Amino acid sequence: MRKWMPLLAVCLGTFMLLIDVTIVSVALPQMTDSLDASFSALQWVVDIYVLVLAALLMAIGSLSDLTGARRVYLAGLAVFAVASLACGLADSSGMLIVARGVQGLGAAAMFATNTALLASNYRGKDRGIAFGLWGAVNGAAAAAGPILGGLLTEHLNWRWIFLVNLPVAAIALIVGHKHLTGSSIRTDRRVDIPGTVAFTLASTLLIFALIRAGEDGWGADITLALFGGTVVALIAFVLVERGRRDPMLDLKLLRTPSFGGLMAGAVVFSAAAFANLVFVSVWAQSVLELSPVKAGLILMPLSGMSFVAAGLAGRFLANVAPQWPIGAGLLLIGAGTLLEMLLTGTSGWTALLPGMLLTGIGVGIASPILASAALAAAPASRAGMAGGAANTFRQLGFAVGIPVVGAILSGAIGRELAGNGSFTDSDTAAELVTGGRSASVVAELPAQAQAAGARAVEDAYAAGLDQVFLVSGLAALLAGVLVLLLVRRSPEHHDTAEPDDGDRPKTAAEGSLRAV
Repeated sequence: MRKWMPLLAVCLGTFMLLIDVTIVSVALPQMTDSLDASFSALQWVVDIYVLVLAALLMAIGSLSDLTGARRVYLAGLAVFAVASLACGLADSSGMLIVARGVQGLGAAAMFATNTALLASNYRGKDRGIAFGLWGAVNGAAAAAGPILGGLLTEHLNWRWIFLVNLPVAAIALIVGHKHLTGSSIRTDRRVDIPGTVAFTLASTLLIFALIRAGEDGWGADITLALFGGTVVALIAFVLVERGRRDPMLDLKLLRTPSFGGLMAGAVVFSAAAFANLVFVSVWAQSVLELSPVKAGLILMPLSGMSFVAAGLAGRFLANVAPQWPIGAGLLLIGAGTLLEMLLTGTSGWTALLPGMLLTGIGVGIASPILASAALAAAPASRAGMAGGAANTFRQLGFAVGIPVVGAILSGAIGRELAGNGSFTDSDTAAELVTGGRSASVVAELPAQAQAAGARAVEDAYAAGLDQVFLVSGLAALLAGVLVLLLVRRSPEHHDTAEPDDGDRPKTAAEGSLRAV
C-alpha cells in the first residue's frame, strides 16, 4: 500500500484542480445573489481560473524542469489551498475573482507537474497502473464537478465548493511531502518570462474585450481599444518567441499543417463542447427553477457518455490515423450541439438530452487523441512543448468561449425582450436574465404583467441558447472539416536532441501530455 502513496498525492491534486473548472457553474446563480455580482463579474469568476491555468501552464512546466517537479507541485498545492480559502471567504465579486486567479496559478503548478511525478515515482507495470488510475480520476472529476457543486450549494452554500478543497489539499500536502520522489532537474532550458508575459497579456486583453463587447457592443471605443491591445500583445509575443533560444512555444510548429490544425481543433473543441454548459446550468436554475443538484444532473448525460466513449476509443481507435477520431469527434460535437436547438420556451431539460448524448460521444472520441496527436506532429525535441501547447489551447478555448457565448446569449435575449412591451430597459433586463436573475426581473414588473413577462423571459432565454448552439455547432463542424483536411499521421521522429528512453522521468512540460 505504501508504494501507492505518491499516486494518491498526485490524484488528489489533479481531482481538485479539474473539478474546480466545472464545479462553479452550478453555483453561479447563488453567487450572483449573495455577492450582488454583475454579469461581467459572473463571467470572470469562471474565466479567470482557466485563463491563468492556460497562460502559465507551459512556463511553469519549464520552471519545474529547472527546480524540480516535486517542489513546484507541493508549492502549487499550498497556493491552491490558500486561494480556495480566500474564495470561500470572499465578500465581494472582486475579491472572488482575484482569489480565483490565484487558484489558477496553483492549478497550473499542479497540472504541469502531475504526470512528470508519476513517471518519476513508478516504473514498469506499476507505471501503467498509476497512469490508468490517474486517467480514471480525470474522468471522474469532469463528471463529478456539477453534481458535487450542486450538492454543496443546495445543502450548505456556494462557499463550500471552495472550502471543501482545504482538507483534501492538506492530505495531499502531507502525503506528497512524505512520499513523493522528485523528477530529474534539467539545466539546459530556461523559463521564457518575456514570452509568458506577452502571451498572458494577449489572452487577458482578448477575454476582456469579448466581455466588454457583450456589455457595450462590438463597435464601442473600449471594445475596439481592447482588441487593438490584444493585437499589439500578440505581435509582441511573436517577436519575442522568434528571438528566443528556449521559447515557450516554437512558432515553427504552427507552420506545420498537422500541428496547426490540431491546435485550432483543440480551441474549438473546448469552446463548442463546454462553454455553453455554464449558461445551460444558469437557465436550468433561473428559468426552469430546478435545484442546484438537478441542474448538475442535467449535465451528466454528456459527461457519462464521453466517459464511456473515451474508454472505447482508447481500446479500438488507438491505431487509427488521428485525423479520423478527432475530426469525427468534432463533427459529432457540432451535430449534437445543433440538435440542442430543439429547445423552446416551453421545453424542459429533456429537449437537450439527444444533443448532449451525441456531443458526449464526440467529446469521448476526440479528447484522448488530441494530446497524443500533437505529440506525434512535433519533433521529439519539442515533444513536451507540443503536449503542453495542446492542453494550453484547450483551456484557452474554454476561457475564450465563455465570453463569446455570454455575448451571443445576452444579445439574443436583449433583442427578444426588446420586442416585448413589458420591459422598458431590455438591455439591463437581458444582462440580469443572462446572469441568472430572471425571478428578480419578473418581480419588478407590474403584477398584471408578470405572467406574460415570465413567458417572455422563458422564450428569450431559449432563443438565446438556440443562437449559442447554432454558432457553437457550426464552429465545431468547421473545425472537424479542417482537422480532416490538414491533420495527417506523422512518421516516427528520430531526433537525437532528446534520446528516447522509456524509463527516463518525463519533464514537467511533458507531464501535461496525458491530461484530458
